[in-house]
Amino acid sequence: MGKIEWAMWANEQALAAGLILLTGGIVGVAGQFRDWEFAAYAIAAGVFVCLLEYPRGKRNKGTSVERTGQYCFTVCVKSFGPLTRNYYVRAFLHAAICVPGGFILATVLGCVCLGIASLIYLAAAIRGEQWEPILPRKESARKPVGESIKLPPQNPPPRPPAEMRRKRAEDLEAAAYVNPIAVTANDE
Repeated sequence: MGKIEWAMWANEQALAAGLILLTGGIVGVAGQFRDWEFAAYAIAAGVFVCLLEYPRGKRNKGTSVERTGQYCFTVCVKSFGPLTRNYYVRAFLHAAICVPGGFILATVLGCVCLGIASLIYLAAAIRGEQWEPILPRKESARKPVGESIKLPPQNPPPRPPAEMRRKRAEDLEAAAYVNPIAVTANDE
């Protein structure tokens, strides 16, 4: 069995938590809940968490797929260096951010989700994982495509092997098949 990369799960959980926190904050401010100031804080915290967590980190396997438009966020997150690369920092940052969300009903779900993401990041940090950016690959020199590959096949599948294919009908003698089994008339 393979080793679980906890940071990947923490990233997805934290991004979802940021969106839930943002949505709960909008509901709390729009509904003018009591202590709606905590909901305004949740809007700012949700935006911050989403911006921090949108860029995916590179997986150890090398099968990383970046999110659409991730590159500009990756550059911003990468510029903070060890503060954003270290998962201990992210775990404690998310734990601190989620605390005020527990004081108003509209943001409790986002608070709980961000707390879970914080625990997953802590597990990733204990296992020695750290965030590495997915940078665009440089275009490698492509091999020239052979002449036969450029043209699509002329006949539909299933295709017989090349030596068994029918010849063009322009030359009737060459187009005829040679039957490997002798054919004789059975006159019994």
